[in-house]
Amino acid sequence: MSERPAIFVPFISHYIIYSMDWIILILAGLFETAFAFCLGKMKYAKGKLYRMWTTGFIVCLALSMWLLAVSVKTLPIGTAYPVWTGIGAVGTVLAGIVFFHERASFARMFFIVMLIASIVGLKMV
Repeated sequence: MSERPAIFVPFISHYIIYSMDWIILILAGLFETAFAFCLGKMKYAKGKLYRMWTTGFIVCLALSMWLLAVSVKTLPIGTAYPVWTGIGAVGTVLAGIVFFHERASFARMFFIVMLIASIVGLKMV
C-alpha cells in the first residue's frame, strides 16, 4: 500500500511543476509589459523621477528575462518565447491605450485579438 502513492506522486509533481512554469512564463510576460510601461514613463520624466523609472525599467527587465529563463527549463523555447513576447506585446498595447492615451482603433483591437488567438493556438499545439 505504501508503493501506490509513489507511482502517482511523480506524475502529480511533474504536472504541478509544468503548470508552475506556465505561471512563471505569464509573470515574465507581465514584467515585459511593466518594463515597457517604465520606458514610456521615462520619456516624459526628468531628474529624480527619471532615475526612478529607469530603476523600475532595469528591475522589470531583469525579472522578465530571469523568469523567462526559468520557464524554458521545462517548456519548449519555440512555444515559450512567442508566448512571452505576445503577452508583452498585448500588455504594452493595452497599457499604451489606458495610460498613455494612444488610439484604440478597430483595426488595432482586431489585431490584438488575433495575437491573443495566436498565443492560445501555440499553447494548444
